[in-house]
Amino acid sequence: MSGNTACHNSDQISLRKLSKGMNLIDAAIRDKCLVFVFGSNLAGQHGAGAAAHAESQWGAVRGQGEGFHGQSYAIPTKSAAFHTMSIRLIMPHAEKFKAFASTRPDLLFKVTRIGCGIAGFDDLDIAPLFVGAPTNCLFDTAWY
Repeated sequence: MSGNTACHNSDQISLRKLSKGMNLIDAAIRDKCLVFVFGSNLAGQHGAGAAAHAESQWGAVRGQGEGFHGQSYAIPTKSAAFHTMSIRLIMPHAEKFKAFASTRPDLLFKVTRIGCGIAGFDDLDIAPLFVGAPTNCLFDTAWY
């Protein structure tokens, strides 16, 4: 995404680009500058999916449903009562994340397919929220 034209055919993504992304991730993990970006609920109850992984492996903090903690960044897709939020309500959180990522060029952000698991959104619903993300954000190939 980050400035590239979105394509709907994953065959169009070059292996060189994917390889470069994996090399960046490997180096960022080694250097502890990789941030795991995941979908959360506003209550910060990271009980399942990527949120549970973020808590157990990346320093996400229980009770903190949004923002940067450890080597993770939570973007809420569910309310504090665990109801799926509308795209309109998720959008400002995605904007806040993009603004934060642009202030941290020292970090590499691996953005999961937030909202596309437990929250139940389709990739085509969520991916457009990240158009214009800075180049230090990496996305799943499903979002190209």
